[in-house]
Amino acid sequence: MGEYSKALSSYERSLEIRTIALPPNHPDLASDYNNIGVVYNNMGEYSKALSSHERSLEIKKIALPPNHPDLAQSYNNIGLVYDNMGEYLKALAYYEKAQVIWKKSLP
Repeated sequence: MGEYSKALSSYERSLEIRTIALPPNHPDLASDYNNIGVVYNNMGEYSKALSSHERSLEIKKIALPPNHPDLAQSYNNIGLVYDNMGEYLKALAYYEKAQVIWKKSLP
């Protein structure tokens, strides 16, 4: 609907609650950081988007097996941000990391 400030507020509130209720590297925290990153990307605030997606990826690397599809999602989302920034070589590198994981983990 394009109501980015409302979405951001909801995701940030979710992150606040989960930060209190869950261990620091719980995958649900990664999900919140991912969602916040998606909103920032849609808003054109790419540095904030990258920061959120990178935090999500850090948590996933700790909480999930190395070839989990959710890791690929994070790599892909970071690639999307770089793509939107016009940094195509960086975007490609992240897209390729995502593709390698998806090829190993999906049928």
